Amino acid sequence: MISLKKLSLSLAFVFMAMVANAQNKQGVYVDASGVIRWEKDHKEAAFFGTNYTAPFAYGNRAILRMGVTAEQAIKDDVYHFSRLGLDAFRVHVWDQEISDAEGNLINNEHLRLFDFLLAELKKRKIKTLVTPIAFWGNGYPEKDENTGSFANKYGKDKSVVTEAAFKAQENYLKQFFKHKNPYTGLTYQQDADILAAEINNEPHHSGPKERATEYVNRMTAAIKSAGWTKPIFYNISESPWYADAIVKAGVQGHTFQWYPTGLVAGHTLQGNYLPNVAKYKIPFDTIPAFKNRAKAVYEFDAGDVMAPIMYPAMARSFRAAGFQWATQFAYDPMATAYANTEYQTHYLN
Repeated sequence: MISLKKLSLSLAFVFMAMVANAQNKQGVYVDASGVIRWEKDHKEAAFFGTNYTAPFAYGNRAILRMGVTAEQAIKDDVYHFSRLGLDAFRVHVWDQEISDAEGNLINNEHLRLFDFLLAELKKRKIKTLVTPIAFWGNGYPEKDENTGSFANKYGKDKSVVTEAAFKAQENYLKQFFKHKNPYTGLTYQQDADILAAEINNEPHHSGPKERATEYVNRMTAAIKSAGWTKPIFYNISESPWYADAIVKAGVQGHTFQWYPTGLVAGHTLQGNYLPNVAKYKIPFDTIPAFKNRAKAVYEFDAGDVMAPIMYPAMARSFRAAGFQWATQFAYDPMATAYANTEYQTHYLN
């Protein structure tokens, strides 16, 4: 006969295994039809939120100039996200500020603040799509600095065709996804609130299409070599002629943007702009391989329009087109929102 003590221990181990299994099923996956589903119950997932750049570049510098600590600004803003009902966050990480020319990850103040932000978002149950490579300089709307990073060395265009740039990015991605957040004690793979990765921000492809496919596959392999098992997305809207080459790569989804009223008009647009957002047309949906890929909107906005009716209308059009993730670009930190100096065409805050 089994003793009560042994039975109790057995039941305890079963319970702990059930808890661990439940904790491991807090993320999402992409099914065979390209639908993003929750691991816990296989229901369709849907997310609506914003981009936010406080740990990096001008956003960070401007906050500090106001005499506000970056940590306090992030706490205030993330609380505001939750009050707005946002449940999604996306950022193109400024790799230029956290990497060197060989793609080594630099554990500095920008990376620390990014980790702090992720921890604050986690407290509010806001999910993250992380884009580790942006190629962007850190200046706008000021002058770029020479950061000595791989993106600074090769630039956006050469980064997706040059072998040395490929190797630097592979090195960077491996280190980035092995990095442990000191505020959560978790790698980005282990953090259940980081749902997916988008390899880079708005790539500009050129040269042979086979090279474009190779680039995406090599970056995907680098991310997975760090232990990443979550969905990986790749932008398909910035280099439309390469769409057929991009869908040949082994990613689970593709990202799009939408700025249907234009950008940087220099003044607030007046009038009825609802016809501009009545429908989102995906120009690549005739490519057979695209049909089983998940779809996310990494950036959108009705630029220069203050009317609040635009976002619900855009959300409707996104859902009708099969998108399950949409993050507006970009939320202005409350510390600097009064001046709207970072991205003057956008007005979320």
